[in-house]
Amino acid sequence: MNARNCKKCGKLFNYIAGPPICQACKEAIEAKFQEVKEFVREHKTASMKEIVANCGVEERQVEQWIREERLVFATDSPIKLFCETCGAPIFTGRYCGKCKNETANSFGAAGRKPETHQAPASGGGASSSARMYSRK
Repeated sequence: MNARNCKKCGKLFNYIAGPPICQACKEAIEAKFQEVKEFVREHKTASMKEIVANCGVEERQVEQWIREERLVFATDSPIKLFCETCGAPIFTGRYCGKCKNETANSFGAAGRKPETHQAPASGGGASSSARMYSRK
């Protein structure tokens, strides 16, 4: 048994994986998320300060939900995020669509086997560039 103290409330709990918080605190955070999500849905142009004040949640927690792509904001929202790679404005997550695609393509290319180029087979068995010619 891997017992730890909860990072939020200090209660001892059986830690399995993920953030070191107990089940009760996880449920409380999820309830806050649902509250924030509903508030954002009803108030599409709310600022970060308004969300924090009306929902009683920390700004850092809201930013985490945005980066995890759990919260998405409308294009007219005052809350602006920027791509961590190129700095383009985004509405959720950490990267813009272009940077996500480039990263996915580069990972896909890294996973493929390299192409090998073989010289065409010749009748003599030796490579065409390694032939010896003699004058008769």
